[in-house]
Amino acid sequence: MLIAVGSRNAVKIQAVKKALSLYESFWDAKVVGMDVLSGVSAQPTSIEETIHGATNRAKNAFQRCEYSVGLEDGLLAVPSSRTGYMNVCACILYDGKHDHLGLSSGFEYPPKVLRLVFEEGLEISQAFYQAGLTKDPMVKHAEGAVGILTKGRLSRRDYTAQAVMMALVSLENPQLYEQE
Repeated sequence: MLIAVGSRNAVKIQAVKKALSLYESFWDAKVVGMDVLSGVSAQPTSIEETIHGATNRAKNAFQRCEYSVGLEDGLLAVPSSRTGYMNVCACILYDGKHDHLGLSSGFEYPPKVLRLVFEEGLEISQAFYQAGLTKDPMVKHAEGAVGILTKGRLSRRDYTAQAVMMALVSLENPQLYEQE
């Protein structure tokens, strides 16, 4: 079984592998990354844009495979949060007919990071670097912002794997999601 991930980011590929390792039906799966376009900005700033990017990545990666996976982190407006925004990772698992959507847990970025995103148009890795929160300008390919903010308790890989597992809910239980 071949599963294509719409990214060459090793952290995203490892997240898909980690999530699928928990499902017997995917134990024989070969997971490969592909360069594809998300069709959204480098830093999505709405849930719609985030899901749209994940969908585009999944559909653009669906080539000679059984399933494809699109992963996109982005911001969404959240009332009562301290900054007004939270980050989530959206996963679209595409089976050739249906999109299976999953979201990770959400967390807030520091206000100075959000200012750099909204006022200067930076994506999160660049904003964390410019704000002095990391020495790695490509932290998204390592522990991720979530790894920095949780002080290593939750890596970007494990955070992203959450979204993949949530997308697998409707795939693994199709009878529960049939339209009546």
